[in-house]
Amino acid sequence: MESIIKKCKVCYVGLVDEGSIPYVIPMNFGYKDGTIYLHSAPEGRHVEMINKNPKACITFCSSASLAYQHEQVACSYRMKSESVICRGEIVFEKDVDKKTEALNIIMSQYSEKTFTYSLPSVKNVQIWVMKIDQMTGKIFGEKHHLSF
Repeated sequence: MESIIKKCKVCYVGLVDEGSIPYVIPMNFGYKDGTIYLHSAPEGRHVEMINKNPKACITFCSSASLAYQHEQVACSYRMKSESVICRGEIVFEKDVDKKTEALNIIMSQYSEKTFTYSLPSVKNVQIWVMKIDQMTGKIFGEKHHLSF
């Protein structure tokens, strides 16, 4: 499942607002040792929702491709893809050194370069940390189901 996560460039973060209405946002991310790291502006609707209910569901899906058994039979069409669903609670990191470490983990998902961050930039970013409580995965178009 970790290899599926590492292949992805975007994750989808599911939150719940006060009226129990789902709210899903695409985000870039970092992953290390059973923990997902995200970043955002320090305030906004998503921050308010997490402060009221920190439970979240984060989904990853690798690039999908269309497959079929017979080109003329609609019911034989399917998507081939891999996905992982992670559940846990989000906490906001406040420590500047840990925020910098989280930013490095996020950037390592997209680049092998080494980055530096100004102190005002680090202080002005909201770092989300979600230790994974439950992780499940599926390979679509195959007969496999993974659990962790």
